[in-house]
Amino acid sequence: MRVLSEAHIPELPNHYRGKVRDNYDLPDGRRIIIATDRLSAFDRILTCIPDKGHVLTQTARYWFEATKDICPNHALGYPDPNVVIGTRLDILPVEIVVRGYLAGSTGTSLLTLYKKGERSIYGLQLPEGLRDNQVLPEPVITPTSKAFDGGHDEPLTPRDIIAHKLLTEAQWDQVSHYALSLFRRGQEMAADKGLILVDTKYEFGVDGDGTIILADEIHTPDSSRYWMADSYQTSFERGERPTSFDKDFVRAWVSERCDPYKDDIPAIPASLVEATAEVYRDAYEKITGAAFTPDVTGETVLDRVRANLAPYFTQG
Repeated sequence: MRVLSEAHIPELPNHYRGKVRDNYDLPDGRRIIIATDRLSAFDRILTCIPDKGHVLTQTARYWFEATKDICPNHALGYPDPNVVIGTRLDILPVEIVVRGYLAGSTGTSLLTLYKKGERSIYGLQLPEGLRDNQVLPEPVITPTSKAFDGGHDEPLTPRDIIAHKLLTEAQWDQVSHYALSLFRRGQEMAADKGLILVDTKYEFGVDGDGTIILADEIHTPDSSRYWMADSYQTSFERGERPTSFDKDFVRAWVSERCDPYKDDIPAIPASLVEATAEVYRDAYEKITGAAFTPDVTGETVLDRVRANLAPYFTQG
């Protein structure tokens, strides 16, 4: 299988390896961000999924271009399907999660906290009687601390954010406005494709002038939850989980066979890897409305990426 498991390119300067992306900082203030095909879960890398990095980069590109009138973003160019050249930013220490439905399974999701009996959450006051996966009266922001050191994100309220000087009041007002506007645009465009944008996360940073800029990715299958609009109402009425781009096959398969936080990860079947890859490709096509065409130039994906980034080798 053609996969990009590593993107270590010695000719590029200032390498930083994230869980799924390899980054290089150029002296002129730009950052090279290479999306690999690594699949991360349980605070570790489980496997690589063919075309995953391509899908995420180009889905984010679709959304960056469709929302640049709302909010400035970091993207400057795309020399390769897996690569974005972006403005280097100082990432703000608050992750902005916008939710349109009472959904989710993580410890910080509205649904998880609501089912524990909490009604005052993230500075919001939720009514009694809401059901799993019910649409909220209006989209809400559920911010969390940004765990830069690999720790767990923690829920925040707007008052917390300002009191602890994570953001200034003006910055909070600006990112809140941007996030809700981006989400509204995302829901409208998704609806045209027969999809429901359920929730998503945004990361913002500031450039050297202090301008707030959208960073990382936007409305991708990794950063967002999508449901199929045509089956949502029936699923909701039956109390069933709505049909979605369920890419968690690998996570579920691993967790059924070991303690993924402590044990060695068993070999993951190629058929499972390819099934997950197909979910990503299908998500790209449904979200963007364009056919997915893999780029098979180069002997390997890394060879292709290296060739396309060669003009940047002399800039270190």
